[in-house]
Amino acid sequence: MRLYEHEAKRVFQRRGLPVPKQFGVIHSPEELARLELEFPLMLKALVLVGGRGKAGGIKRAENAREARAEAREIFQLRIKGYPVEAILLEEALEADAACYIGVTMDPATFNNVVLASAFGGVEIEEVARDRPEAIHKLELLENEPELPAELARGLASRLAEDLGQAASAVETLAEIISKLYALYQAIDAKVCEINPLLLTPKGPVAADAKIVLDENALFRQAKLLEELGISGRRHDVAEPTPNERRAQAAGFKYLDLLPPEAPKDPEKIYVGLVPGGAGYGIFSIDEVANIGERFFGGRVVPFNFMDSGGGPTQEQMAEMFHLLMDDPRVDLIITSRFGGISSCDIFIRGLVQALRERHAQGKRVVPVYGRMVGTDLPSARDFLERAKEETPEALKEMEIIVGNQKIMAEVIKEGLSRAFAAKGWK
Repeated sequence: MRLYEHEAKRVFQRRGLPVPKQFGVIHSPEELARLELEFPLMLKALVLVGGRGKAGGIKRAENAREARAEAREIFQLRIKGYPVEAILLEEALEADAACYIGVTMDPATFNNVVLASAFGGVEIEEVARDRPEAIHKLELLENEPELPAELARGLASRLAEDLGQAASAVETLAEIISKLYALYQAIDAKVCEINPLLLTPKGPVAADAKIVLDENALFRQAKLLEELGISGRRHDVAEPTPNERRAQAAGFKYLDLLPPEAPKDPEKIYVGLVPGGAGYGIFSIDEVANIGERFFGGRVVPFNFMDSGGGPTQEQMAEMFHLLMDDPRVDLIITSRFGGISSCDIFIRGLVQALRERHAQGKRVVPVYGRMVGTDLPSARDFLERAKEETPEALKEMEIIVGNQKIMAEVIKEGLSRAFAAKGWK
């Protein structure tokens, strides 16, 4: 469950994390006249999705006239389809530098991860895509309730160096990192994030605050919810990733297991999954993770959940593979067609279509390894054999085992072995 920014900042304050001076929350431009304001100030749309800045939902006002005009414009916005019903008013700050600090959980290892980057105030997913080396990552293996001081200082030292800050800034940054991690643990959060943390002449200030609570642990956070005036579970809006929006438009179910901003570990294989159904999709995630742990030193990351449903079209099947191959983080695709509902013939025609289209257009092709067994298998097998004869070059990165002579665990292991061999890894 995601908190609004003003709620997250209240939580920050109680934990000793500095935030800008708050003037209040308004639900109409007319309410500005009732507040004691200081200028310049910031007007920030309160919505449970990201991208407010790009959508015009964050404005600076130098005086009351500008504040009224900006408030009217913001209240007319729909950000990613959601209307703006409230605006946070807070002091505007001048800063010497800005950075990013966040704490979350790695979905592949279930370890807590602290992230820091000198690129604050911008979309962290853009930094992860364009300059992954600019994000410092600290992974904790023991689910420590508090961050060890030496680890906090080490991360703060690297961040201060990137920011061009004096050595004296290290202790201050380390304190912020430690407090954010302790808060993350104390409130059963899935995400605690400051973006940006502004380094002002008076010290660091969390100009933005993001907290996402684990809904499965809300029963332990009754006091926190009561303090924030939240009764029960909030009807939350989860922000879909670009991949999830693309899948929704194409008409099939898809979930990213990694946030878009998560940097890719160059020492791991990221596996995209195109299974036959929801249950098989969950099995595929578990099996890829288990085999990666048992045989490949934990260097395997399941990338997504997908459910093609009972009757996808050939175009939908092709789009499933296009979507994963268009994401530069995916190294290998494991696919399967098993059972009596989904057609093997439609499945293989969609896969072949995607590979032929990408080859013809000079697009990136990700190796595909999998198995098919079930409905329409004879016609699917015949089509696959003809396709390999007709366009061998376009299909050279595809290996589909026909029939059930191998269990899926063996198929996954073989596919991963080939992916590791292709990178020259043991």
